[in-house]
Amino acid sequence: MGLSVRGYLDMFLRSSQGKKCGPSISRRRSEAGFSLIELLIVVAIILIVAAIAIPNYLNARMAANESSAVQSMRTIQSGLTAYATTYPAIGFPAQLAHLGPGAAMPCVSSPTQACLIDSVLASGTKAGYNLTYVQDASSTPSVGYTLNADPILRGSSGHRSFYSDQPGVIRWNFSAVASITDPTI
Repeated sequence: MGLSVRGYLDMFLRSSQGKKCGPSISRRRSEAGFSLIELLIVVAIILIVAAIAIPNYLNARMAANESSAVQSMRTIQSGLTAYATTYPAIGFPAQLAHLGPGAAMPCVSSPTQACLIDSVLASGTKAGYNLTYVQDASSTPSVGYTLNADPILRGSSGHRSFYSDQPGVIRWNFSAVASITDPTI
């Protein structure tokens, strides 16, 4: 009568139990889990992957902040043009906050509360960038302005600074506050 595969396996295991298999094999059979070396190797691999991934994540976040700053400047420029068109006796507003909704809800348009941009942009800070608006008050109505977007912490929230004025051309500088002499985007 023939034995099944399981029968042969049981017979083999019974016959090898009496023989010495060496310290590492018999110890392996009696212990469950991972050795300290195996765990250290896994931790080292995780740390290497993290060391590669974290700088790439930070660079991607700074690039997203820079894109947000440029788009914020475009939105503010549109609001400034609409404001100057709506209030031709004033020209461009005296403050960035005048483009926003103000405190009244619902927003009712007025020279100090134009309802053209949201309150986050009107506050002057968005996505790791400070937005600075300065009206050219040398004439009435105001016919000029400057708009800057600078990282709150250069190298952490963004690399580049941005500049624009009434023609609407956005310029950038990698190491300092951007100005009219810097290259365009």
